[in-house]
Amino acid sequence: MSPIADTAYVTSKGQVVVPARLRRKFGIKAGTRLNFQEENGRIVVQPVTKEYISSFRGIFKLKPGEKSAVQELLEDRARERAREDREIEADRQR
Repeated sequence: MSPIADTAYVTSKGQVVVPARLRRKFGIKAGTRLNFQEENGRIVVQPVTKEYISSFRGIFKLKPGEKSAVQELLEDRARERAREDREIEADRQR
């Protein structure tokens, strides 16, 4: 079974009307944001709907025992600060 092809035209203002069948299928309503991406010589249009946004839930969730990048940076900075403090204290004692 081959995919159904829909056609639209670009207006002089650069506007495109998304065919009604696709608007219904993907929940595109007035005001829905569309992301455009170039992919292998094609333009991919992704509607930014509640479902699309919900699909990203949990992708950054940490595994047990794993530290966040922020936590790692804070710990690195704390180690740097401790080293700097030791160097300053050593300079004072000279």
